[in-house]
Amino acid sequence: MGRRHTLLHRLTASAERLDAFDLQEKVEQRCCVPVSELQRGKSVEVMGRLRAVVYTPSETVPTLEAELFDGSDSLDLVWLGRRRIAGVEPGRRVVARGRVGVHNGRLAIYNPWYELLTPGA
Repeated sequence: MGRRHTLLHRLTASAERLDAFDLQEKVEQRCCVPVSELQRGKSVEVMGRLRAVVYTPSETVPTLEAELFDGSDSLDLVWLGRRRIAGVEPGRRVVARGRVGVHNGRLAIYNPWYELLTPGA
């Protein structure tokens, strides 16, 4: 069951905190794994909002990196050899699946399967 918050809490909490609670409820509804509970090597499905999307050119393999925040924590989605993916942009809600690894010292999913969600989903 989703978290219920009192009217007082909703009136006094910051917009960022309310957004985090909303994202956490959406994660629960879709039965996704919260990012704060991820473990390296596990195959997971995560859901959240993209905070940042960065293209990193490289001599070997260029990467497109997106920070996914689910209300509990964040991880990186890393696409190798990609410069841009239509619809993958900051503010977009995404569901991603893949095996959890590490990229630049942070939890990441390389070349994830992903689904772009419609606004409000």
